Amino acid sequence: MAEGEKTRLVAWSDELRRVHARLREALAMTREAVARGDSEQVASRDLLLFCHGFCSALTGHHEGEDRDMFPAIAAEHPELRETLRMLKQDHSMISHLVNGLQAAVDARSSPEELARHLEGISAIMENHFRYEERQLLVVLDTLALDADPKRVLGPL
Repeated sequence: MAEGEKTRLVAWSDELRRVHARLREALAMTREAVARGDSEQVASRDLLLFCHGFCSALTGHHEGEDRDMFPAIAAEHPELRETLRMLKQDHSMISHLVNGLQAAVDARSSPEELARHLEGISAIMENHFRYEERQLLVVLDTLALDADPKRVLGPL
């Protein structure tokens, strides 16, 4: 294998770590926007911006994994199919929580209620990311997936 090819293959695990870090940062910024609820107009504008960005990025990340990355992993590592099924189940749960947050934002819910939604997303998301990284990073170091990382892992 040529050195350039090895670099491309290793990049999938690096990309996953980077995307997870950016999603964690986006969640923190969204939580800060909720905490600044004292100036309603500024907080609403910031919250809409951060929530929309965070929710879109997280959803896009999981859709890309389900569509492109997980099938490629399953094809090369059939022994991981149960792990991938569990990760996809997490994606569904997180999607449900994100939809609840978006509905709460649209309903102009209290900062306390929005914070509860974000806490739930944070807990599941962090558990999911840690499990995914433990189970898949070694596999991603050698995954032969010829695709645009932004399509597979999201535009973050």
